[in-house]
Amino acid sequence: MKLALGADHGGFVLKSSILGVLSDMGIEVEDFGCNSSESVDYPDFAEKVSRGVSEGRFERGILICGTGIGMSMAANKFPNVRAALCHNLYTARLSREHNDANILVMGERVIGSGLAKEMVRVWLETPFDGGRHARRVEKIRAFDHGFEKGCRQDC
Repeated sequence: MKLALGADHGGFVLKSSILGVLSDMGIEVEDFGCNSSESVDYPDFAEKVSRGVSEGRFERGILICGTGIGMSMAANKFPNVRAALCHNLYTARLSREHNDANILVMGERVIGSGLAKEMVRVWLETPFDGGRHARRVEKIRAFDHGFEKGCRQDC
């Protein structure tokens, strides 16, 4: 699996600790920054990761900021992205099982490092259940195609 990773200054420390987990799991990672705790703009990093996932260059992505809210809002603007803001193991698991989330978003100021590392493991190891959930994910994918055509209502 090839994964894109990004954080702003509010998620820099947590991003650094997650790199070790990803390495232990044998995940190929491209780290898009940031590389310090100096203030930066989170949309810049959300764009790099989300564009890579949207275009299929990465199977999945992980984004981290202070709360995760800004990153998730920015990430979900990209077609083919299903970014899930998760705060615990349950939401991380269900974001994969039910929603086929392809970007995990976390907030460094909301969760601790130990929990975040376990969330990453669970999220990466949990497959999409398909079944009744596939129909719902397909409806989300249809939004992408409608917006790409410039549709504001049913096309």
